[in-house]
Amino acid sequence: MNTAPDLMGALNVLLTGEGLPPLPVEAASSLVGKGAKIMIERGFAAAGEPLDPERATGLFDRYIGLYRARIAQESAPFDGVIQALDDLEAQGAILAVCTNKRTDLTLALLDALDLTKRFAAIVGADMAPKAKPDASHLLMTIAKAGGDPKRALMVGDSINDVLAARNAGVPVVLVSFGYTDIPAAEMDRDVLIDRFDQLHDAALALIPAL
Repeated sequence: MNTAPDLMGALNVLLTGEGLPPLPVEAASSLVGKGAKIMIERGFAAAGEPLDPERATGLFDRYIGLYRARIAQESAPFDGVIQALDDLEAQGAILAVCTNKRTDLTLALLDALDLTKRFAAIVGADMAPKAKPDASHLLMTIAKAGGDPKRALMVGDSINDVLAARNAGVPVVLVSFGYTDIPAAEMDRDVLIDRFDQLHDAALALIPAL
């Protein structure tokens, strides 16, 4: 899901409200992926004003309100995502979301994009025993979806996705785009794809007769 415009839009409202310069949307690759608190801390540091923990907590609450208000203003599925979901469903795959975003915000986004019904389980970090990269987050998501870890596949874009999959003993497909400060090509993955129309074949290669 390409959520960078809204994530960065909310962050820039926060920054400019504090008298700091906005950051370009391209900065999302080094800011996004490890939760809103870390994003805010990294964003303020990038804008030239590192935060102390107490101030970061207050800004986090404001950020969540700003983000929720514009959660799908510019966010949209990456090209090819909908067709990829259709193709996987046609093969009998059970789809689920395992994210370090809060569950309520994830549901708000997917609801706004009319995608919630596509997933058998949606598990944010707040619902899991421990968030990714801990294996329990991914294993809980698989269990809630009614799946089998031995026939599961993680599709992601970050080191947290890779480590969660490895810790759970699940193969992982990485996309070469997304939000990560470590290039996908440098991470331990089973398959790297550049477009979502490559996902179906990648999934079949890793889980034959899906």
